Amino acid sequence: MALDAGTSGVRAVAFDAQAEVYESAYEELEQHFPRPGWVEHDPREIAARARSVLSSVATKCHQNGHHIKALGLTNQRETTVAFDRDSGATRHRALVWQDRRTTPQCEQLTRAGHLATVREKTGLVLDPYFSATKMRWLLDHGALDDFSMPSLCTIDTYLLWHLTGGNAEAAFVTEPSNASRTLLFNISSKSWDHELAELFQVPLAMLPRVQASASHFGEVASSFVPELVGVPITGVLGDQQAALFGQACFREGMVKATYGTGAFVLANAGTSVPSPLNGLLSTIAWDLGDHGTTTYAFEGSAFVAGAAIQWLRDELHFVKHADELGPLANSVSDSGGVTFVPAFTGLGSPFWNPDAHGVMMGLSVGTSRAHIARALVESLAFQVRAMTDAFVNGGVNLLELRADGGASSMNLLMELQATNSQVPVRRSTSLEATARGAACIAGLGVGLWSSLEDLENIWTSDYGVEPGDPTSVDVGYSAWLRSVERA
Repeated sequence: MALDAGTSGVRAVAFDAQAEVYESAYEELEQHFPRPGWVEHDPREIAARARSVLSSVATKCHQNGHHIKALGLTNQRETTVAFDRDSGATRHRALVWQDRRTTPQCEQLTRAGHLATVREKTGLVLDPYFSATKMRWLLDHGALDDFSMPSLCTIDTYLLWHLTGGNAEAAFVTEPSNASRTLLFNISSKSWDHELAELFQVPLAMLPRVQASASHFGEVASSFVPELVGVPITGVLGDQQAALFGQACFREGMVKATYGTGAFVLANAGTSVPSPLNGLLSTIAWDLGDHGTTTYAFEGSAFVAGAAIQWLRDELHFVKHADELGPLANSVSDSGGVTFVPAFTGLGSPFWNPDAHGVMMGLSVGTSRAHIARALVESLAFQVRAMTDAFVNGGVNLLELRADGGASSMNLLMELQATNSQVPVRRSTSLEATARGAACIAGLGVGLWSSLEDLENIWTSDYGVEPGDPTSVDVGYSAWLRSVERA
């Protein structure tokens, strides 16, 4: 079973021995936007949604005579929680990975010459996307004042604390794929870094212990989900690394693209710490502990993908349901000259501009809803192309792109992606690759599968497309890059 605590909502999924979905439940999260560029979640709501969906799925499984062997956890990664791990109290909402309020601090650190050190130790860049400056902001604004056990962590740690009892004795632990997104974790030594902690002024005593991604994190307590009491939690991964694992990208050069709230592209970079690539991040994919080795990944991140579809649906009322966008975009052969840069929360890889804003260009009296919808779908492919181009320019030989996430259900997007990135695209049968990855690493931990080869053999695809002639998309991509400059 997997608990997937994402940005838009929380999902629980039960999988069978072939890693096929058996039962699932989902509940949306409320997004809070107190100011432009600020994005927050209520961590108590995340915990409540987690309890609800886990209870629902476990109950249905038990009613049908099934037994849950293990629980895996995956989560939105850089989102930061400040809480008292004695009482569970919070004084401030969680700062979501999309939040840009610490842009000035990142710019100040860059001007002071710290980028090279941060890049070398963490594989990341100085950007408000990551957790360390969020932690400092929370400390500066009294989020931990007068707590008996003041704690700073990512969502995985917060949920593990709840899952294992929600008290001073509960697990306060994380693992490398999440820790490596904080700007405080040295990806070579695989440990918290004292120099970085001093740079960002974050006390290491407030951070969780780090253990292997595939290991025993504790057992579900009856106080949290009675229906799962005693079930071992044996795998934890950040959501994008979980998708890479769920897509069975176990060989160097295999790449996955997840089209979720944002668009995230990860390429397996092997078992040695990779040299940095311009515009991209280096990160830990997973640490299999007693079950294997540590694997690294190159990553590109576009902060807005599916969130732009939600924007067209909820704010501009282009469609009533998100799944109507694909047919609308497919009803025209091109965007009619419209370009769309969905930089609502800045630009991620490979541009890294936190001050960028969304741009729509090329409008005319002949522009229709369909042209704008098409421009949006094209922008999703263009954002991923910018990342795959950076991979290739850095010498990474991309073998195949495996796609998942809600927007990947659009065949038009898959076709555009293959031709833009000039790599074969295969969409996994299960679009829930993130949850699948968490379940698979947990199952590996309790012997449901004995090896990565077992997991590779049960991965399946429901749609594949080869690259086409890039001439026309190259023209569109050039126009899009000009719009990016204006963003």
